[in-house]
Amino acid sequence: MIPLPPQKEEKKLITFEENNEIFKATLSTYNAWTEMKKDSKKVGIELILVSAFRSIKRQEELINDKRKKGIPDKEIFKVLAPAGHSEHHTGCALDLHTPNSAILEEDFEKTLAFAWLNKNAGLYGFELSYPRNNPYGVVYEPWHWCFRDKSNLVVKN
Repeated sequence: MIPLPPQKEEKKLITFEENNEIFKATLSTYNAWTEMKKDSKKVGIELILVSAFRSIKRQEELINDKRKKGIPDKEIFKVLAPAGHSEHHTGCALDLHTPNSAILEEDFEKTLAFAWLNKNAGLYGFELSYPRNNPYGVVYEPWHWCFRDKSNLVVKN
């Protein structure tokens, strides 16, 4: 198992609102997200943003909340990156959802939204960070997509 790499906490973020919630992301992530969401909607796929930027401090709070519940670190770090190692710190990671699907659950992979993302997210610079059996030992997260860069586009047929 490979440890998750450290992630820099991005300071240059934009704040935006979706579905009456406030989110933060880098400008390039936001632009790619809005383009991807608009294009998915054209073919009847509704993508809903659940989570974007998360500070290192917030990550520490989430970890400590699980520790207070008596959850061992080994289990915590299968579902949460250690503080300072989450892609959410970069302002480039998005957790996504679609109607009629459990939020942040593996069942997301059975949705048309996931099938569409799998085929098309690379066109917008997004990549599935934690596929099944990833080398980091993180649980499979079909909802977690990270904006890498549109210069490294992967075209899927």
